[in-house]
Amino acid sequence: MTESTTVLVVGAGPCGLAVGVAAHNAGVPCILLDRRTVVSTIERYPLSMTFFSTPEKIEIGGVPFIASHEKPTRRDGLLYYRRVAEHFGLDARPGEEATAVTRRGAGGFTVEVQRRHDRVTYRATAVVFATGYYDWPNLLGVPGESLPHVAHYFIEGHRHWHQRVVVIGGGNSAVDAALECWRAGSRVTLVHLFEGFDQAVKPWVLPDITNRLKEASIEARWRTRVVEITPRAVLVEPAHGGAREEIPADAVLAMTGYYANTDLLSRLGVPVDPGTGIPAHDETTMQTPVAGCYLAGVIASGKDANRLFIENARGHGELIVRDILARR
Repeated sequence: MTESTTVLVVGAGPCGLAVGVAAHNAGVPCILLDRRTVVSTIERYPLSMTFFSTPEKIEIGGVPFIASHEKPTRRDGLLYYRRVAEHFGLDARPGEEATAVTRRGAGGFTVEVQRRHDRVTYRATAVVFATGYYDWPNLLGVPGESLPHVAHYFIEGHRHWHQRVVVIGGGNSAVDAALECWRAGSRVTLVHLFEGFDQAVKPWVLPDITNRLKEASIEARWRTRVVEITPRAVLVEPAHGGAREEIPADAVLAMTGYYANTDLLSRLGVPVDPGTGIPAHDETTMQTPVAGCYLAGVIASGKDANRLFIENARGHGELIVRDILARR
């Protein structure tokens, strides 16, 4: 089965939806695909997660974001972005994963898509990659990482009540997981390759985790690397050599961050900087060197996922649609 459209967006997160809204407002046919569902990154956040930003800074399409708190929760975000998609009647198609994107001889693109029970082909004049980074965790690459008690996504602390939990990492995800597990009755040990927490840790959370370490409610192993994970423990060693230690663990939360997958872009011929991981693109239009191929959202920031987020990337949709109209 083959279907045609003007704009095909791969990824239906907030920035992908913003492309859909801009296309709708301009009267440009647009289909949004997502391997999971709309704003699936937010759906996979911890249940108690709150946004960094206040509601008005992550609105899209001019639709007011009404939240019950100064900073909206995960649930607020899911409700808001679903309603945006419904308000504009966006043609968002969950459960459709783009597996290949190729140029068509006469112009435009062919996109091969895997659905649950079959495959489908789309033809599009322009294709927008808005795939984010949250679907691809940075793996430790150690034996035992695939064991069932090891997770790269944290849901909530309750399931770890009275468990020995090893949290790997020193960023916001690691800090939030450590604190919530401790409050739920877990015995928590934090393991981080560097000395101290990452600079991007939320300033209103830092005093909390620092005090828990000072009072030894949560233990920490700084400048320490994970060597192996077993069904009952995590084997670690000092980053610069020394005696190994076995930390008992009923659960392991590897909060080691995530990365933007640029495989489809590379196969399409878009150059990706090997150092920064940033796909080549014009920031004034978000178009890549492959004519008609655009980037939206955090995928344009490469390995530095903190450079772009909803606040400063929600305008990508307007830039992209404006350029598509100009090229007509």
